Formats: sequence, C-alpha cells, structure tokens
Amino acid sequence: MRGLLLGAAVLAMVPMLALADTTAPPLTIQQAFDAATVLQDSGKYVDALAAWEKLEPRVANKPRSLAIVRLRKGLALYRLDRRDEAVIATRAALEVLPATEPALRDDRIQGYNVLAKVAEASLDYATAADNYRRAEALAITPIEHLGALRGIVETETFFDSDAAVADLARVQPWLADKSVENVSRAALKRVESQLLLNRGDFAGARTAAGEAVKLLGGLTSRTDLNDVAARSNYAIAAMMLGDRDDARKYMAYTGAGRVQSGSFDPAVQMTPPDCGGDSDLGPDDTAVVEFSIADDGAVSYAAPVYSSRGGKVALPFARAVRNWSWTPEQVKALPAFFRYRARVELRCSTEFPKPSLLDYLDKRLSKWLDERGIDTPLKRDGADAALLADERRELADLEKAKGADALALVPILHVLSRNSVLQIEEAARLAQREAAILTANKAPAMARLSADLKGWQSKNSDSWGGRRYFRMLEAAASNGPYAEDPEARAVLRLMMSDASRGFDKERSLVLLDQVATDAALPAEDGFKVGALIRKASILTQRGDLAAAKAVYAQTGTTAEQCSLIDSAPRLVGVGGTFPDEAKMWGFEGWVSVQFDVGADGRTINQRAVVSYPPFIFTKAGDDTLKTARYEKAFRPDGGIGCGGVTQRVRFTMRN
Repeated sequence: MRGLLLGAAVLAMVPMLALADTTAPPLTIQQAFDAATVLQDSGKYVDALAAWEKLEPRVANKPRSLAIVRLRKGLALYRLDRRDEAVIATRAALEVLPATEPALRDDRIQGYNVLAKVAEASLDYATAADNYRRAEALAITPIEHLGALRGIVETETFFDSDAAVADLARVQPWLADKSVENVSRAALKRVESQLLLNRGDFAGARTAAGEAVKLLGGLTSRTDLNDVAARSNYAIAAMMLGDRDDARKYMAYTGAGRVQSGSFDPAVQMTPPDCGGDSDLGPDDTAVVEFSIADDGAVSYAAPVYSSRGGKVALPFARAVRNWSWTPEQVKALPAFFRYRARVELRCSTEFPKPSLLDYLDKRLSKWLDERGIDTPLKRDGADAALLADERRELADLEKAKGADALALVPILHVLSRNSVLQIEEAARLAQREAAILTANKAPAMARLSADLKGWQSKNSDSWGGRRYFRMLEAAASNGPYAEDPEARAVLRLMMSDASRGFDKERSLVLLDQVATDAALPAEDGFKVGALIRKASILTQRGDLAAAKAVYAQTGTTAEQCSLIDSAPRLVGVGGTFPDEAKMWGFEGWVSVQFDVGADGRTINQRAVVSYPPFIFTKAGDDTLKTARYEKAFRPDGGIGCGGVTQRVRFTMRN
C-alpha cells in the first residue's frame, strides 16, 4: 500500500513525467503469443481472436510462426462458430507448418480435428473422415487415438460401412488402457451401436447400446446428452426387433415425449426431402435424425442416426432437417432437452409442386421487375431462421445505398415479409412498404396485388381467414385499381370463393360464376378454367353430378390438369385416438402425415413423413388421417382429387 501511495504522490507532483514513466513497453512477440494462449485456454475466444489477429502482421515474414498463429486463430474462429473462416485459416496454416517437427505435433492434430469437425457438422462425411485419419496418424496417447477413431467410424458409417467395421476393430487395443474413462468407452459403444443399426444388425446394436448405457451409469433419472444418445439407440434397436415395451422403456428414460413445462411444437418451416434425387430415396425409406436448435430458431446441428436402407440414405434426411426453422416465440418455450438434442423419424415427400394464385402473382411481379433491370429472386432456399439476419442486413445496406423508397428494395422486402419466423405484424409492415413503393412506381395491379395481400394481414392478424378475410377481399375487388383490372378482379374473386366455401357455398358459387362469365377475360383464361373446376366440385358435393359434368366439360382440361388448377381440399372432419402404449408411458408428440384425397373426399396412401418421438406416434398419425374426410371434388375419371396433402396431428395428454 505504501508503494502505491508514493506512486500517486509523484504522479500528482509531476503528472507529465509520471505518465511517461508508467507507459508499459510493447509486448514482445513471445509475450503476445503467451497472452493470446492464456485467453484462448480460458475460453475467452473473442478476446483471443483479436489477439491472434493483432499478432498476425507481426510474424508475417516468419512462415512457421505465422502458421502457428493461424492454427490458433482457426480454433478461436471454430469456437465462435465462424466455420468457413476457421477452415480458411487452418488450411493455410497446415500447408506451411513443417510436418516432421515433433514440437508441432499437437498443433497439427488440433488443426486436422478442426477441419474434421467442421466437415462433420456440414455433413461432408468423406472429408471429415479423411481429416480424422490425418489426426490419427499423429496420435500417440490412447485418448488421441480413440477421439480420431470415433470420428472415423461415425462418419464412415454413412458412406462406407465396411470400412467403418474394419476401423472399429482398431479401437479395442486402445480401450485396453485403464486410463480411458467410461465416458469415452461409452462414446465408442454408442458409435458401434449406430454402425450396427445401419447395417441391419439390430440385436448387436441393442447389445452395444446397452453396454454404453451401463458405462454411463445405467437407467437412472440423471440424463445428459451422452445418456440420451445411448438410450435412444437402444430404443431404436429394440423397436426394430419388435420389442416395443423395451423400446418405450428406454425411450422414456431419454426424456423424449415428456414435456414438463413449455412445449415442443413442430417447426414453422419443416419439410422432409423429396423422394428420388441422387440418393434415390423411396417412399418406404425411414431415417432417424438428431438435431439441435439455436437461439435464433435455426438448426445449428443435424446428424443422421439410422436409415432403414443403409447409412448413405440417411444423409439427405439430415440435410433436409438443417433447413428447418422455429420462431423466436417457439424457441423461448422449448425446454433445454429439445433445444440441444432432439430426434425425429423421417420419410421422403411424394408431394409435387402445385401452383397457387400467390405463385402466379409473384411471377407477374418478378417479370415486371426484370423489365426494369431488377432481377433479384423473390424466393430463397435455406432455413428462414438462418437467413433472417442476412436479409435484415441486406435491407439496411440497400436503404443506405439506394434510399428508403427505392424500387430496388422491393425484392428484399418481398423476401423478408414472407420469412416464416417473423411475427405477422412485422411481416405485414414490410409488405405494406413494398406495396407503397410499387404504387409510387406505377406498378400494374397484378404486380402489386401480392404485396397488398400480405400487407392486409395486419388488419386481420387475429383472424386471418374466414369472414373478416372475405370482407377485406370483397372491398378490394369492388373498388379501386383491383376492381378495374380483369385479372386482379378474378384472383380476388377466386380467393373470396375459396374463403367462403366453409360458411356460404351459395356466395362461393356466385363468385365463381362472375369469374367464369367475365367478358373482359379471354375465353380460355386460366382463371376462368379454375373457376369452372371449383364450381364442378361444389356441384358434386351437392350431389348434382350431371350439372358438375356439364360445367367441367367447358374447361377442356385433363384429370391431371384439373387437380393442379383446383383449390386445396377443405377438411370436413377427422377422428383418431391417442395410442394406449404412448398413454401408458406418458408420451406426447406430433406427426406430419402426407396423403392423397380421392374425388369422394376420402384419404388414401397415408404415410407419416415426420414423427416425434421416433416410432411412437407414426401408426397413430396414419390411422388418424384414415378417418379424415374432405370436401368432394369433381374428377372426370373419379380419381385423385388432390395429391400430396400434408396434415399435422398432435397427441397431447390432458390433465
């Protein structure tokens, strides 16, 4: 304390001299390296990254030192989830770092592990396995060997399971070392169970998963992510062996299907992969995928667990899950378990594209923008939750560069307002801005209508649909620019007809007649055809088949064209029961069921495409939709009324 006081007194008497004397000399390169290492080892990755980046130019003329700094920087970037940058820094370092220098062995292992983990997270399993092999070639200790072998076997399971079997055999000598902890032993047993599941050896998979469960302490109420994975693998194997009671017992001990507080809702953006494709997915293929949900509602991690037709088939299912999104409100309600390690059962989708009225409007807007040199797409691929931040930045950048009312803002406003994780009020405000810009630039009615339809939602955010929606459309179709444009008027009347089918079929028919007889539209106009097909279906529902046939004859369409142009079927009623087995274990869950609707309104070809928890409610979801009845539709051959319909079914325990 005395020294501190003396220093303060000197500073008071000679402030300029004291300031010069206490200025710290710059750190040497070694001191700066050591300081950055301390930050990184303490988990302060933001500060560590800044320190490495500050050090880079100081060692730019020393290739070996620069490579070491970049390796450490790559690890910091990886920990901050800046994966692409981590790969660039790490690859650049490994290309320069001497391969034969023993002192750099740990750094090289770390670098290959970073590359492997990034590739594994990206579902590039071949690249991941290659980098794990490079890390294993440098390994000395049992834990280094086992860590690399875990990655090799787990990734090879899904592209070369024969190689995975051979590599798994190399695990045993390292497991003989008594220093290997049970958690590491359990991880290898879990990987073994996963490999055997995908090779169809369900008995062996159950045995391996059971050993993993024992190594982790057995079936206790304590559950961490390691327990969840091992118990779930056991449950899948038992289910495949037909031992449903054993499967449900282990599933119950994962915590899946048992929400104590909050809720685990289906994603707002949740589409399975299409059947076919490069992997030749078939309707009977089944997969289980594990995933985690980030704070923004995007899937931060997705990995295949099991596929009914071998590991390769599982990867497209995991890639599809990476494009799912939950809203911020849903994320807040998610218990931690469902945020960090949930599993779903999946099948591919047989749904085929069916153009809607809104799709047609978007094409008209896109064409009008293209004619003015603005060709930004109005739709984007990927997870809405993951895209949202970049879309907001893009809008801000365009506003700064072009102005808040520039026509160039229309595409990004269009994309943003249709992002599925936005609240309806914000989406409506963005669409209203889009509509105002289009109006100011004298866009034609058909190019503006899509934006207005979205913007009007704010007026009906609590009841988007039904009578209030009908009245809003009616006002637009009766007055103003849309009433004066034949195509826009037809679109609004078709939408009004679809909206009123549930509460006023007579009015619905009148609106269809107005479209079909509108002299301002060409005789073979697609909107007129759509109106006639809808009218034929309503007449069929009334039992007037002769009139339906007469109306349909005016369309000149085939049965296939008819199903594409007609409106979506309206659900009339559905039954279904809660499965007794699930009730006994206290499971809750949900299923997305895909099916076709016959012209008679009955459902056929029911098949669950997304089920949570896996295998628990799949059959019950299918059975529920077998009881569903939709409005009848007129088809000249009496065939499919609508193909590839998807309906979600929730199974909830009532208190």
